[in-house]
Amino acid sequence: MRALSPLEARVLGVLVEKQATVPDTYPLSLNSLVAGCNQKTARDPSMNASEADVLEAIEGLRGLTLLNEVSGSRVTRYEHNAGRGLGVPSQAVALLATLMLRGPQTAAELRANAERLHRFADTSSVEAFLDELAAKVPPRVLRLARAPGAREARWAHLLCGDVAVAPVAAESAPPAVGELAALREEVAQLRALVTRVARHVGIDPEA
Repeated sequence: MRALSPLEARVLGVLVEKQATVPDTYPLSLNSLVAGCNQKTARDPSMNASEADVLEAIEGLRGLTLLNEVSGSRVTRYEHNAGRGLGVPSQAVALLATLMLRGPQTAAELRANAERLHRFADTSSVEAFLDELAAKVPPRVLRLARAPGAREARWAHLLCGDVAVAPVAAESAPPAVGELAALREEVAQLRALVTRVARHVGIDPEA
């Protein structure tokens, strides 16, 4: 499967989300899809897609068998086929949709943000599904390098291709051999100085 465009990923994520959160209006009309793509909350990055933009994304997803058009209504409606099209279970679909809608997140953040799509028992179960997605060929998610000061690493989806990862500052390297020798010499000099001062004032340095 080719890489999705950012808007195709957004459309797919919106369809998965709205199926769970507003089932009475699902499958979605074009107007509802546009509104969901341009929603200002729970979206990263924010978008301002037109109907023509969304229609183009719909056609792209339909060509990948990730979206179906539903007939029998006065208004054309659309539903996702993410599970079958990507070959992943519903739990993984919930995680991928949350990543497509909100950007990279930690496993704990994913568990909280995906709760309305699927309720995971704990963070470990989220990590288990993420590990399965990362092990697929091709991989569907990537565990990003942990940022300095961060307690947990974030995950990103790979449905739009490789992720542009900002370089992470390297952790402090251990002192080189030469540096260790210089430090030992300095400590020895300080110890000798303390010994001389102690003896000068009448204190036993070994006491």
